[in-house]
Amino acid sequence: MIRLAVRVPRDTSELVLAELLELAPSGIEEQDVPENPALIEYAVYGSAGELPDLGAVAAHVAGIPVDVFTTEIADDWHERWRDFHKPVTIAGKLHVRPPWLEAQPGLVDLVIDPARAFGTGAHETTQLCLELLLELEPTGAMIDLGCGSGVLAIAAAQQGFGPVVALDFDPASVEATESNAEVNGTPLKAARFDLMHADAIPSAPTVAANLLRPLLLKVAEAGFTPEPPRNLVASGLLRREADEVAAAFERHGLRETGRRELGEWAALLLQR
Repeated sequence: MIRLAVRVPRDTSELVLAELLELAPSGIEEQDVPENPALIEYAVYGSAGELPDLGAVAAHVAGIPVDVFTTEIADDWHERWRDFHKPVTIAGKLHVRPPWLEAQPGLVDLVIDPARAFGTGAHETTQLCLELLLELEPTGAMIDLGCGSGVLAIAAAQQGFGPVVALDFDPASVEATESNAEVNGTPLKAARFDLMHADAIPSAPTVAANLLRPLLLKVAEAGFTPEPPRNLVASGLLRREADEVAAAFERHGLRETGRRELGEWAALLLQR
């Protein structure tokens, strides 16, 4: 089995990801690069006949310089990878777990199948978003902008938000969100949405946007329709990027009322 990985600067990663999804529409693994938080690594898996064994080379994707690495991995990787997906408990209330682990008594149970590596709730930015969502009064509709595997949307539906809409550019993310919502018995609608080319961003009383800095700034630039949310949970940010993003949303009447930090990451609660 071959693992082909592409490391790209975080501030241009969405452009590279869009190009890679054209080549691998069934899903791409995303990981942080611990030794360099300014980079993101995308990876796909395939047999030796499907993917080339390139070693380590420099290349360009969407006109952006990237580093490409290929490595051979054991053919039983699809079984061993389970060891890397651990459950997380948020605020002593919510337990997010893969389906092969047991629920925890006394906690709200949220099951996320990470089969396509869209995120399971373990990443710091998702944990921070969940913490902030759990603090909000669950009144009215909610939109999960960039839903991935649907963790935030499903958690919101469990808390009593409704209706809940989950949006993502990647059709495979939409499919994964619908599947995970069905497993959890949570009503929501998932749909494809091209944020990069939108004239305005659909809004609801509560919006969660676990996106990277360039996409959050794009949201702030485009604005919301029909009006800004009352609550905006924004994450996907390095600590040093949080002030810039908070300032970008002030022109929509959204002011920072809460901030959570974990490791290198930060999440904001912006309220109107």
